[in-house]
Amino acid sequence: MRSLVVFLALATASTAAAQDPAARSAPSPPLSRDEIASLARLQVAINTAHDSANVQLALPKNTTPQAQLALREKLDVQLADIVHHAGLTEADYRRKAFVVSTDPSTRKVFDSVVVAVSGAPLPGTYVAPAAVVRAVVAVPAGPVGVHIGHVVNAFGDTPGGQGLLSTAVAEAKIAATHAALAMRQPTNLDYMKTHAGHVINAIDPTIITVGPGLKYGLKKAAAGVATHIELAAAAQGASPNVIMHSQHVAMSARNTVTRSDQLLELAQKVQASTTAADAAALVSQMASLADQLVTGVDADADGKIGWQKGEGGLQMCEDHIKLMLAGEK
Repeated sequence: MRSLVVFLALATASTAAAQDPAARSAPSPPLSRDEIASLARLQVAINTAHDSANVQLALPKNTTPQAQLALREKLDVQLADIVHHAGLTEADYRRKAFVVSTDPSTRKVFDSVVVAVSGAPLPGTYVAPAAVVRAVVAVPAGPVGVHIGHVVNAFGDTPGGQGLLSTAVAEAKIAATHAALAMRQPTNLDYMKTHAGHVINAIDPTIITVGPGLKYGLKKAAAGVATHIELAAAAQGASPNVIMHSQHVAMSARNTVTRSDQLLELAQKVQASTTAADAAALVSQMASLADQLVTGVDADADGKIGWQKGEGGLQMCEDHIKLMLAGEK
């Protein structure tokens, strides 16, 4: 069974099957739509198990050789159980995977089921949207404006070179969307784990690399907002107006970083859950917290959301940058 587990662990299992002489030895009969859908759901379950295991393997408490071995053995058992419940032998799996890899119409159905179950984009069919011409926000001259520009206009390593704040907002909305999606099936453990993985991908794609996020990460973008707005305030020529509002922006951005860490912890717990009931309770917390990424929260119950520690989110960053720039005109 170990060889089967290793084989099934490949995310591109159909390609591996195409390279297998045994799979190519005789013509394979076509697969029914039900067989294709079952195979696609199996692959998603395998990928979800691996994502969950990767989260556990990356935790500091699990870095010892003993813990790593135990987690990998646990994954082997889990994968074997997934395959067993799918009712497939290794030979049957290889045959079906070979058909998927060599027949375009079969692959199209397979990919469509993967998309429906996992929310991942169709492979090989992405068409880049037309370039969006973003209005450049006017910023002060000199070093102050350079750093404000990194927040509101463009930064070197962001997707499309957009500003750090717009990147953070986009990643936050992806995380919130998938946190909400996870709540739709509170009795489906694999479904909740899949969308928890998508939340992780949007927050920190170095932990789970595949998913619907922009591959930059909310946490990195929000931290960048705080860093560069503070660099603007510290730059020569910064006005009192810039210095004051930079504090408000930085605090709200760091609130978002803190919430990102909390949300990441919840999503990792969802992926480590062994029952749907346990996962559903965590998913509910995850969705509530994800909603605060942009809007923030009225932590002191005074009827309004401010920029203070524990309150403001990315919307507060936007609001105070607008106030900052208005004061510079």
